[in-house]
Amino acid sequence: MKIALFCAYNQSVTEEYAHTIHRLVQDKGHTISIDLRLQKNFDSAGRAADYFDSSQGQASDFDVLFSLGGDGTLLRSIPFIYNSNVPILGINTGRLGFLTSLQKESLEKGLDLFFEGHYKTIHRSLIQIQTDSQVEAIEDFGYALNEVTLIRKNTTSMLNIETQINGRELTTYWADGLIVSTPTGSTGYSMSNGGPILTPATENFILSPIAPHNINLRPLVLPDSDQISIRVNGRGTHHLLSMDARSISLPMNTEITLQKAPFQIQTIQIQGDNFFNTLRNKLFWGFDTRNEQ
Repeated sequence: MKIALFCAYNQSVTEEYAHTIHRLVQDKGHTISIDLRLQKNFDSAGRAADYFDSSQGQASDFDVLFSLGGDGTLLRSIPFIYNSNVPILGINTGRLGFLTSLQKESLEKGLDLFFEGHYKTIHRSLIQIQTDSQVEAIEDFGYALNEVTLIRKNTTSMLNIETQINGRELTTYWADGLIVSTPTGSTGYSMSNGGPILTPATENFILSPIAPHNINLRPLVLPDSDQISIRVNGRGTHHLLSMDARSISLPMNTEITLQKAPFQIQTIQIQGDNFFNTLRNKLFWGFDTRNEQ
């Protein structure tokens, strides 16, 4: 098995666990390539390693990608994975970690289960973003695994967000912004904004206005077969559009079209882990003294 070890930051905790993973994988008789960001650390430690540059090419040469960090690191690996069908095993060295299957405290046991084949893959849908004018960042990689967010820039004034579903008017949100989320992203920004939680296999989008002035508007769940068209206007000249961890500035009145991407991302779920366990552990569901009686 050929493994890519991806990281977004060469922090001390990342470097420590990268060395451990490198050793464990080699002990199992597999091949591993290390993110080029860690080369200096490996060289200074006198450890020989093979490296790859995630900014060049895609991950199609690998059998699996290990994402070392938090959920943000896994999101940053998506352009490298793209539509290669290479599954991602998230190894959490961060704090919350909804997308990461392995915790650093159970790393060795988790990798044993993985190499023994005790896991399954979770298929996750993405949002595809298109605009009526050419935008380089969207042309390069116009997809989001968690959410697309439209939000104000350099102004305290509300935005006027005209929204259509399949060419039919839905509403105009008077708000600070609008979040369009996948089921994967339902436990992220959308949840913090009062949106519902969806299981990863749910085939839906969530529309969640941010601080709407028309307070009768609530988060809306749509089938992901729908096409969402949006135009943003306001007192400024530009607004922000974020695609997961990436943010760009767009001129007001740009037509934005959102729809389900033609490919999915696969994440690895180690045996014994599941979405509902994650909700209980990360959101402290059931951690109530009344449940102990």
